[in-house]
Amino acid sequence: MRPSSDAVRSFFSFLSSGLDELDRCLASNAFMSLHFLQRAVALLRSLNSQLVSLVQKLRLPPGERWLDEYMDESSRLWDVCHVIKLGISGMESYNSHGAHVVSSLEEWRRNPNPHLTLQVTRAISVCRREAVRLEEENRVLVETKINPASLRFDDERVLTDSRLNGFNGFRGVLYALRNASSLLLQILLWGSVYCSPEQGVFHGPACSSSAYAVSVARLRQRLHGEVEGLGGRPGILMHEFRAARASAEELREEMEKGETEGREPEGTAGRGSGLREKVEGLKGWLGTLRSGTENLVGQLDDLFDEIVEGRKKLLEICSHH
Repeated sequence: MRPSSDAVRSFFSFLSSGLDELDRCLASNAFMSLHFLQRAVALLRSLNSQLVSLVQKLRLPPGERWLDEYMDESSRLWDVCHVIKLGISGMESYNSHGAHVVSSLEEWRRNPNPHLTLQVTRAISVCRREAVRLEEENRVLVETKINPASLRFDDERVLTDSRLNGFNGFRGVLYALRNASSLLLQILLWGSVYCSPEQGVFHGPACSSSAYAVSVARLRQRLHGEVEGLGGRPGILMHEFRAARASAEELREEMEKGETEGREPEGTAGRGSGLREKVEGLKGWLGTLRSGTENLVGQLDDLFDEIVEGRKKLLEICSHH
């Protein structure tokens, strides 16, 4: 691909560096952490903003195919992000059930008795079922609302240089953005909504040897390896969600162990701080999960506003011509 202007070259440089930075973020944080997912959304927003700025610099002819292609891409981004937002918003119910578990445990620790023990175990069971329900609803959401073709990777090798350089290089930029966005959207779907082995790793062939494509391939490979390391278990891959579920499960086992042995679980009646640490651990994960998912939803709302503003701006540019 031979970019036709400094502005186009600058966009490709920005794209490559953004993907490389995301790859480093993945390498240095827990897999599918909220921090990593927030960085993925931030990169989507930056790329959308950079594309609008690029169009203004290229001074493209109004009323031609480039505008339709941009509108198609922004519509795809909007539709998939809307599904992602729906999936993330469902996490609020799980957080509420988790908060009830914590409050029940704290009440029980102040006054341990059989009645409150039963109340705690019931709260944990309800929270457990809520996690299963959330994953099932998200699975249906992905299967019914996401067209696999909307996440495909195009193969640059089948495109001619003349096509990639069309409209002063804009077509090549849009092609690259589409592939990078497919990767970022897949990350957000797997982390925040649902991932299943049936989805495969990613739809479409590997990209070419272009600089940005190397960055895409590197990040795809790292994600592939991480998912395989999880054993291919379907569900929501978000680290904090998985950690909160595991923490609640540990508490359930501790409570059941105490009931089976006819004693109060460890951490009461001067038995140590084991239970207290588990409760604080669950409380911490739930707090991070709540604030992190709220941040993700807020960033997606900002992205929607920016898409609307970008479409409006380009339409105005064309009308002024």
